[in-house]
Amino acid sequence: MTKFLVDKAANIPQDHLRNVTLGGKEILIVNQKGRYLALNNICSHAGAELHEGLLENNELVCPWHGAKWNIETGELVWFTQDLENLESYNVIVENDRVFVEI
Repeated sequence: MTKFLVDKAANIPQDHLRNVTLGGKEILIVNQKGRYLALNNICSHAGAELHEGLLENNELVCPWHGAKWNIETGELVWFTQDLENLESYNVIVENDRVFVEI
């Protein structure tokens, strides 16, 4: 695995969905109450960019068709058909800097 620098922790506001490209992958970063999480940013249904969706409590909601995933695990919570879970990535915070391992 490779460790990529995302940004300073202070530059990632709470509950804000942010898209970054790391190692050729589109990654969604979210600061949820001081805990940083990283998931694949592309919907496994129709390819929507999930950072344009909503964060409702612990669920990420797709902006196109409303599919919902658990923000911590990437597991599908709800949709009208089975979809692939979103890949989740390990996040490391060191010296006020946020890194993602891919």
